[in-house]
Amino acid sequence: MDKKLYELMNWPRIEALVYSEEDEPQEILGPHKVKGGTLIQAFLPTAVRMEVILKDTGKAVEMEKADDGGFFAALVPGRKIPSYHFRVTYDNDMVQELEDIYRFTPQVFTKADLEAFGKGIHYTIYEKMGAHPMTIDGVEGTYFAVWAPNAERVSVVGDFNMWDGRRNPMIQIREAGIHELFIPGLKAGACYKYEIKTKQGLPMLKADPYANAAELRPNTASVITDLTGFAWTDEKWLEKRKATDYRKEPLLIYEVHLGSWRKPDPDAEDAREFYTYRELAPMLASYVKEMGYTHVEIMPIMEHPLDESWGYQVTGYYAPTARYGTPEDFMYFMNYMHEQGIGVILDWVPAHFPKDAFGLAGFDGTCLYEHFDPRQGEHPHWGTLLYNYGRPEVKNFLIANALFWTEKYHADGIRMDAVASMLYLDYGKNEGEWIPNQYGGKENLESIEFLKHLNSIYKKRKDGALLIAEESTAWPKVTGALEHDGLGFDFKWNMGWMNDFLGYMHYDPVFRGYHHGELTFSFIYAWSENFILSLSHDEVVHGKSPMVGKMPGDRDSELNNLRAAYGFMAMHPGKKLLFMGQEFATFDEWNEKESLDWDLLQYQDHSDMQGYVKALNSLIKAHPALYADDCRPEGFQWINNISANENMLVFLRKAEGEILLVVCNFSPLVYEKHKIGVPFEGKYKEIFNSDSEEFGGSDVRNKRVKTSKKSECDGFENSIEITVPPMGVAVFACTEEKLPVKEKKTAAKKPAAKKAEPKKSSAKKEAVKPEAKKPAAKKVVAKKAEKPAAKTASRKGRTEKA
Repeated sequence: MDKKLYELMNWPRIEALVYSEEDEPQEILGPHKVKGGTLIQAFLPTAVRMEVILKDTGKAVEMEKADDGGFFAALVPGRKIPSYHFRVTYDNDMVQELEDIYRFTPQVFTKADLEAFGKGIHYTIYEKMGAHPMTIDGVEGTYFAVWAPNAERVSVVGDFNMWDGRRNPMIQIREAGIHELFIPGLKAGACYKYEIKTKQGLPMLKADPYANAAELRPNTASVITDLTGFAWTDEKWLEKRKATDYRKEPLLIYEVHLGSWRKPDPDAEDAREFYTYRELAPMLASYVKEMGYTHVEIMPIMEHPLDESWGYQVTGYYAPTARYGTPEDFMYFMNYMHEQGIGVILDWVPAHFPKDAFGLAGFDGTCLYEHFDPRQGEHPHWGTLLYNYGRPEVKNFLIANALFWTEKYHADGIRMDAVASMLYLDYGKNEGEWIPNQYGGKENLESIEFLKHLNSIYKKRKDGALLIAEESTAWPKVTGALEHDGLGFDFKWNMGWMNDFLGYMHYDPVFRGYHHGELTFSFIYAWSENFILSLSHDEVVHGKSPMVGKMPGDRDSELNNLRAAYGFMAMHPGKKLLFMGQEFATFDEWNEKESLDWDLLQYQDHSDMQGYVKALNSLIKAHPALYADDCRPEGFQWINNISANENMLVFLRKAEGEILLVVCNFSPLVYEKHKIGVPFEGKYKEIFNSDSEEFGGSDVRNKRVKTSKKSECDGFENSIEITVPPMGVAVFACTEEKLPVKEKKTAAKKPAAKKAEPKKSSAKKEAVKPEAKKPAAKKVVAKKAEKPAAKTASRKGRTEKA
């Protein structure tokens, strides 16, 4: 080697590079101004010859091999660093021309970026972290950045460098623990990972936490992608969403698992496992519109390795799963749904993450995203790791991720999974498996601050996107305003209602009277939060049976009960969510590996149930009383909540300008001439009846308008008499109207009073008459009330009459 060149070599650093221990490769690789010119150094294992090609002149400068490991160096004369590239000859005689990676200075992160990230407030950090195709100094390539502050060395690896971590070590921004590198020539579609060498000297391959795409499982590499090319056309939808207050609008959510909602024909010539996002969009949109839903909620589409986790154990938080296509395909899906007037809510999992070796677990050789102490960092029952919300960069990763799905994919909301597990340090843990907070309590103070922080930033967007909590405890003010010490969510799943109501419906009607409180208890706290009534995927798996299977009795009784259950849910204050397949009473529990059994719709029972759910959705959307004041007690009023023996509830749903009377009967009995108190004098017209023949019922209806009478009942001055359908829900439109006094009634009474005065001798006869009439009247009423009770309902809930 030339003596001058030899003296310029930094041999300790060359050795560190050869042994893959150099954490500041920019200090030795690339061009450096020295006395006498520019020292250009490169490290390419398996290279046998390297030349520097000066771009201005085309002149080739031979590089000397300074180390047999593949280290080359050349001294190029001149006062300034020239523009150049390499010509490399490998040991297999392949010749390649390539740019010198280390001659590029990305300068992507500014001082402000680093400070914001360090404080956990860089809400667009996904624009910097990850892999981003870009052009630097006129050269196209991909910029990489990853947070790994405790790593000995981080390299980008992939097919482009034979997955050799020695070749492309990253440059560390030491004050932030961020490693970055620009690799010229790398384009969208290339697979990559980070090879992280720990302080203990162990190399690990990790997927990019901020990757925008990933390989289809079982492969686990990240994939370079460009998110800037899609042409969105959903501006009208976004403007409408921005102006909508969903507390006062119908919110009817259809929960969907994309992979099993509908699957391709397995017997087809081009049999595939899944439809793509682009194929699913028109099919799902058409069905959802037909059924009358306003939104779909998609179970997690963030990349995950195991189908059986349904997406709730995420490894790629910034990447839509490759199972159904590319990120651009998912953009198409979202855009199409919006064009069809359908909102899309995404399930999101910030509570925990799996232990897969290629994921976040022990990311840089330390507990970076999780706590070190397993009592804080692990969930023993789920076998997952818990986020360390006290670390600003971890909190930043999650907050930015929620914003990312709304910004980049126009998500209409985020439904946050397992919020209860985030709020309580002892959630799912036994004594000794958790550590109290600084005050000795079980509240996770860092998590609470994280949730408030996220909700405050999310709401600042003021774009109408929703934040929904799945929170299964009585934690106060989940949807309370942040300024009033609430958590700041827009809505919360009403898990209490779900458990109580399904428990009630499980009982045979004979025994339901003993459990009436389970039916009415939810009304005590119905307005303590902004609730969504949810019958989700969690209720139809793991031996719990589908919705129809939870109902008692034979097949007909199950269907009758299910109609009553869905009818009550529709009438109960709160927004609605139903899991796919339950709208047509699928027989089987949900299985993520199989398509819904759409063939069932050829049978009357199932098509009737589907039509019934469609009619319920239509009814809700047509009547503001059923949605406008869901979140205010002013929208509800009891008529009768104490008829436990009859398994009956009667109440009003109200909105400005509209009142609906709702009668719910959870017994298989018909109640004829049943007296019900009403709020005012007027007309009461039945507008919906779950027992209608068109829904598969016995068609016990009130076909004529009911006129109120001045007869006290249920604490009201006025009342009506109706026929209550068996195992049914009847809804009446209420029209207040001052009814005229019938003159003939007054005229009839006056003569009767005058005639009664002189006929004192017939007092005995008159006394007998009313006594005879009164029992007779009682006997008729009892007969009509008891007759149905004597026999249970026959097929389709029909009560036999004598």
